[in-house]
Amino acid sequence: MKSPNAVKSRTRIKICGLSQAADIDHAVALGVDAIGFVFYPPSSRYLDLARAAELARRVPAYVSLVGLFVNASADEIARTVDAVALTALQFHGDESPEQCAALAAAAGNRPYMRAMRIGPDTKDSGDLLQFANTYTAAQGILLDALVEGYGGGGKVFDWSLIPKDIARRAVLSGGLNAHNVAEAIRRVAPYAVDVSSGVEASRGVKDHARMTAFVQAVLAADAQ
Repeated sequence: MKSPNAVKSRTRIKICGLSQAADIDHAVALGVDAIGFVFYPPSSRYLDLARAAELARRVPAYVSLVGLFVNASADEIARTVDAVALTALQFHGDESPEQCAALAAAAGNRPYMRAMRIGPDTKDSGDLLQFANTYTAAQGILLDALVEGYGGGGKVFDWSLIPKDIARRAVLSGGLNAHNVAEAIRRVAPYAVDVSSGVEASRGVKDHARMTAFVQAVLAADAQ
């Protein structure tokens, strides 16, 4: 039986791929924990440094600002951090543990998350556990579906592969939306959820009603 004084953990929320001032303002008003900027040029959600710096000024204190990078150089990341007030980094490419450490150091020792792209070759939970144990210095492990390109494909992977041992470090992504996020929280109990395409009207264009519904679904799931 749970103690009457027990405090239930809250699922943190990150909305990624924001590129419009109104979308950032709406995310902040909804009370999200983190906002993600994409610094991967092939992405439809890509921001150049001038635009990212302008938008970053709209993000208030205590809302994390995460920069997503794919196989970027240390110079690229350092320049980005100098221009944009990033709180944390997200490595979504093929970066090794050693490369992640060097890139984070070049960015003033910013904390970082490492994305794991889960596809058909991921056979069991041991693969995820091994990956997480390889990136022990990462602040979190972002679990996403393997799609063409790097992330934001709106595809769900098999959540049963996620071992409870890494759920406390897990940022669950990949095809989440207002209709399935409550089930994801119930089954996985991740530390955080990360959404991009699931709150879009079209690729790269956020929809405020979908953003609101997603956040409300997370809050409802936590309340249960």
